[in-house]
Amino acid sequence: MNRSALALLIVAVVLMTGCQPALDTNRNNAVATAPPAKEAYDAKAIEAEIIKLEREWAESNKSHNSEAVKRILADNAVIVYPDGSTATKADEVKTIESAAITADSFEIADPKVTVIDGDSAFITGRGVIKNGKNVVPGQKKPIDISGEYRFLDVYAKRDGKWQVVASQATKILTPGTTP
Repeated sequence: MNRSALALLIVAVVLMTGCQPALDTNRNNAVATAPPAKEAYDAKAIEAEIIKLEREWAESNKSHNSEAVKRILADNAVIVYPDGSTATKADEVKTIESAAITADSFEIADPKVTVIDGDSAFITGRGVIKNGKNVVPGQKKPIDISGEYRFLDVYAKRDGKWQVVASQATKILTPGTTP
């Protein structure tokens, strides 16, 4: 093959394959591809804090302490009540302040906290309301809300504080009762 044909073949091969970047020998590739280190957090401390907040929220329903609810619920919290209706933080604060809900006791039973990471967790358990009443505007008779409820509350850590971002409760029916 003549020299010009060989040079043309080499140019064609280079153009078809493109230029390859040089290997970076100044970096440790193992470090660059390693997954990020896990954040250290104290799961037991998070569990204790969330259970404490749940009990404060339950007590605020009984004592009508809206300040606790304002602190515990995130501004964008979504609440699903046992009847399927939904509410916001503002709705919950208004209900607490109106004293529409009364109860002899509002207890948290069987709480189980699941810590997802240092900034998110959820709690499940039962809420037990004794002699509970809910006065609904426009209704002559208060609604009896006594009983047991299964709940799930999702917490996120925001600005160093644990807050509820989602909450859902379902009435536990005893045999022979209707919703």
